[in-house]
Amino acid sequence: MQAAILVGGLGTRLGPMTKSVPKPMVVVGGKPFLEHEINLLKSCGISDFVLCVGHLGEMVESHFQDGNRWGVRVRYSHDGPRLLGPAGALKRAEPLLDEFFFVTYGDAYLRADYRGMMKTLVDSGRLGAMAVYENHDRYGRSDVEVSEGRVVRYDKRGGGMDWVNFGVSALRKRALSLIPPETECGEEEFYGELIKREELLAFPVADRFYEIGTPASLKEFELFISSQR
Repeated sequence: MQAAILVGGLGTRLGPMTKSVPKPMVVVGGKPFLEHEINLLKSCGISDFVLCVGHLGEMVESHFQDGNRWGVRVRYSHDGPRLLGPAGALKRAEPLLDEFFFVTYGDAYLRADYRGMMKTLVDSGRLGAMAVYENHDRYGRSDVEVSEGRVVRYDKRGGGMDWVNFGVSALRKRALSLIPPETECGEEEFYGELIKREELLAFPVADRFYEIGTPASLKEFELFISSQR
């Protein structure tokens, strides 16, 4: 299985920590966060990675190179001179992507049934499947509405919703035709197009997510990783 990981963000919420180090390369438990993430995904059956790099991306490339050291394949897609947003960066990586692939973020540690999620997408014939967690505003604001096995609303401002975007989706490559090339495009805009076409399945997950977008969530992940060891 293949995963595209969006690692081009500026990481501004982490403050001075990401001035000279990209957010996915912040060290947690003696190794860059992205190394923890790739090891997790590898254990779930994903061995081919496309890293969509941007801010200080050369540090990511220098560390992971071709991925051979971790027993995986790693290739790179570069953001270019201007930021295109999450969906725009994914569109730029299109030549490197398989017919089916996962997309996730370089600051997220997500335990899920990846094989089951991909099988659900392939068997359905739909364009996408978003992993969703029944959150009830517990870990941040809930931003997804689910009905009859589909995502019917996705709004990061939240309000009146019980589910949250877990942070990983399985996509059919044809879904990228909904993203205009070389144009800034956010995830809400892209998923909104899938929702309008009734093409975005909801795949419920049981375990909570971890991420390192803020100092508080970084500390929480540090405690989690320490407990796992």
